[in-house]
Amino acid sequence: MPPSDGWYLLGPFIAVALVGFLGAIFWRMGLQWTRAGEDPLRDLYAGLAIFERGEDYGLLCPAAATDDAIIAEEIRALLRAAGIRSTSAVRPDGRLVVLVFPEEVDEARRLVGGSPAL
Repeated sequence: MPPSDGWYLLGPFIAVALVGFLGAIFWRMGLQWTRAGEDPLRDLYAGLAIFERGEDYGLLCPAAATDDAIIAEEIRALLRAAGIRSTSAVRPDGRLVVLVFPEEVDEARRLVGGSPAL
């Protein structure tokens, strides 16, 4: 049976007060997530290499780059005929990149030869 003197309200009140206090501290430290017109993550992650928005293809390495999707498919067909698995991706500048696994990148670049390699 709950006590009738109101002490059971003290725990939730302390929890709400603590969350409010921590929110005020974070606000004063400059962790405002609601800045209008700005990308808040750009300022927070400035200088951290793992948050760069560069070209990251994971385990794959670029073997060739082209502006034309048909040429990229021809390069992939040439690599497929040689037994090299490949895929393509679009770079931030709009060009297509043909990607292969690192152990096959040298052979793929030799086979592609005349295409603009990276």
